[in-house]
Amino acid sequence: MTKVQIYTDGSARGNPDGPGGYGAVLQFTDSKGQLHEKVLSAGYKKTTNNRMELMAAIVGLEALNRPCQVELYSDSKYLTDAFNKRWIDNWVANKWKRGKNSAVKNIDLWERLLDAKEPHQVVFIWVKGHAGHPQNERCDKLATAAADGDCLLTDHGAENP
Repeated sequence: MTKVQIYTDGSARGNPDGPGGYGAVLQFTDSKGQLHEKVLSAGYKKTTNNRMELMAAIVGLEALNRPCQVELYSDSKYLTDAFNKRWIDNWVANKWKRGKNSAVKNIDLWERLLDAKEPHQVVFIWVKGHAGHPQNERCDKLATAAADGDCLLTDHGAENP
């Protein structure tokens, strides 16, 4: 299996009802030692930071065209803890309910993320945001530039939760 590193970040201006964006950088080294990279980003009219954190991971995984061993780096505890602390397993088992029967937010994206993750071996790695991690800083710039850009998309899940 190809080993891939995916670096991700999400951003929202005026969270929870402002524009937002995501950035993802995928990297792998081929058998000849050559680094390959793919950069992805997009902005949305109205969204939340958490939705953009999830979107960055989703588009990164969806960009892979065969099963891979993935190290996915994110500064979002919301994302990394959901898998590393196995919250997602409980949410699915409880039909997307959390403690005291409250509904999990962003179910549409969690389901899409689970589908995108399924063919791969994924390890979620938390990195401290805005702490000088080069790829995290790069993804932050991609996400904020996308949020500030023109031609923003509609995040239907944020507008119709």
